[in-house]
Amino acid sequence: MFKKIFLVLVISLVFIGSFAGWVTAESNKAVTIDFLNFSGAGEPSKYLEEMKKVFEEQNPDIKINIEIVGFGEYFTLLQTRIAGGTAPDSYELNYENFVTYAKKGVLLDLEPLFVKNKFDTSVLDNNALNAFSVEGKQYGLPAMFSDVVLFYNKDLFDKAGASYPTADWTWHDEQKAAEKIRALGNNIFGICHPVHFWEFYKVVQQNGGSIFNEDKTKFMVNSPQNVETLQFMVDRVLKSNVMPTEAQVSGMGDWELFKAEKVGMIVTGIWAFPEFIKTCDFEWDIAIEPGNTKKATHFFSNGLVINKDSKKVEQAYRWISFMSASKEAAKIRVDSGWELPAVTYPDVLASYLEQTPPASRQVVFDSLQYLVTPPVIEQFAEMADIMGIHLAKARDGVKTPQEALDEAQKELETKIKLK
Repeated sequence: MFKKIFLVLVISLVFIGSFAGWVTAESNKAVTIDFLNFSGAGEPSKYLEEMKKVFEEQNPDIKINIEIVGFGEYFTLLQTRIAGGTAPDSYELNYENFVTYAKKGVLLDLEPLFVKNKFDTSVLDNNALNAFSVEGKQYGLPAMFSDVVLFYNKDLFDKAGASYPTADWTWHDEQKAAEKIRALGNNIFGICHPVHFWEFYKVVQQNGGSIFNEDKTKFMVNSPQNVETLQFMVDRVLKSNVMPTEAQVSGMGDWELFKAEKVGMIVTGIWAFPEFIKTCDFEWDIAIEPGNTKKATHFFSNGLVINKDSKKVEQAYRWISFMSASKEAAKIRVDSGWELPAVTYPDVLASYLEQTPPASRQVVFDSLQYLVTPPVIEQFAEMADIMGIHLAKARDGVKTPQEALDEAQKELETKIKLK
């Protein structure tokens, strides 16, 4: 009898111990966060894996399931998953789509998580962070940023006897230098600055103009400031010819012209650095893009967001805040040359600023003071297409700037619905 009682007791203890171990194991089981993105496609995937490895070492209770989808298919897949209730916990959005998704109410407001986790927003560039705020709510964190600056060939400036660009330059200063460089030869041009919508919406702001009125209820594309801006852009092609016509470039893009030393200045993104460092045999540098009544520079960034209906909000927040604001993730980006983190860590930025060329890398960060974001509306793509058609007519001399923008205004009012 005693043996039976003892045996039952032993079995019970074994069972209880096993059950307790099972409960402990389950309670310690890592939570898996799904992260959908497009910028990790191709070579950058290995840098994303580096970030994941460091994060999981620091957060053993969280596992990251990285899903990479090509940009062409990305938003179709994302929309399908959101509609079907299977949206990833966290995902990446380019700025234009970020604004749209935020207004649709599918993104989580991060501000309460900032407060709960005592998030130090000072480690991020304030302008970059604010770009992912919509109607007073913080729906995203900047994963990275790029901006657009003025690249210039110092050798051509020297030959032309022109002074190098400075932060105080205006359109007038830029034009004078472009004319001096144009005088160097029939096949040498002063500047390449595309006349298309993606430049126009920024350049009009350098002249106090805008695509919309303040509350985006009315188009203002044919305002006097905008007509003056387009006239300035077109005159550089058709009048002073400091910028080449389509026929004069024979299919060569602005990068190719710059590398071939056939143009003194181009307006393009800092993503050109690796290519120019590798291929340019001449001295070149960068400057903040000149303005007329004020400065305005492009800002391109992808945001990191959390699905509003995620059941793993805390863990997803830890992941996206690590990617956006941690020193470890920032260092991976800088060391690899994979885009630029929007952080303020002096040592991380120092390692970036020490790299040359260009010698004036600080301009990349100085330009953030003047950032402008795309004029996002629901029919953004259609608006951009309409504007592109009419701007091209002015660029090619088919229409005057006034005629082109009057026609664009009329077509936009007919086809595009604002608020």
